[in-house]
Amino acid sequence: MAEFLIRKLEHFTSLSSDDKHALDQASRQRTRRIRSRDDIVHEGDLPQGVNLILDGWACRYKTLEDGRRQIIAYLLPGDLCDHNASILGEMDHSIGTVTAVTLAEIPPETMRQLTAGHARLSQALCWEALVTAAIQREWTVNIGQRTAFERLGHLLCELYVRLRAVGLTQGTTCELPLTQAEIADTIGLSVVHVNRTLQELRSVGLISLRGRELTIHRLEALQRAVQFNPNYLHLGREGRHLDSNEA
Repeated sequence: MAEFLIRKLEHFTSLSSDDKHALDQASRQRTRRIRSRDDIVHEGDLPQGVNLILDGWACRYKTLEDGRRQIIAYLLPGDLCDHNASILGEMDHSIGTVTAVTLAEIPPETMRQLTAGHARLSQALCWEALVTAAIQREWTVNIGQRTAFERLGHLLCELYVRLRAVGLTQGTTCELPLTQAEIADTIGLSVVHVNRTLQELRSVGLISLRGRELTIHRLEALQRAVQFNPNYLHLGREGRHLDSNEA
């Protein structure tokens, strides 16, 4: 059940069969299915354990008193929702589903046993936490300095590369279940501006959208146009060398 997390962690290190078995068993203790556009965790909740996304998309978000929302991260299959959150007194943000989500609820004690008994797995989970922080830094740059075209294109590149890293792409096509309102709440634009920018990306032949699917037609060209460097994802060769024939 931890297939996608294992794939992701193996971009950092080779896990032993014992490491994989322990992680897989931990992910099977308790699973939960949550409908789309529902909350997994509310801001202010007491952290109960570690949530691992097994299937579907979720997001971290903050909501202001007047209802305005900022999406601050997307959680894809194989992503952990803060594996050290249990040491905090309360959650400082909410986590909600974008699509229907299947998640594994891993108790804090199980996580402690995993990291204490599996040194390589412990190191890989530290890497995962550092990558999460690196993504947050890149999102700060994205919303603070990039143009609308660059913001949206950069987000699409990141989501594609992250999905590709866990085997959830077909060529240069991947799932994109986000509404334009959700994209707007992610990159700090109005829905109208998001729509206009999507049209611009399509009109120059860089992407196409069909239902819930994104196809990037000229991957390297899009990367150059939006100044996307996947080094912050720390995926080794997979991240640095995307398909050169897509230019």
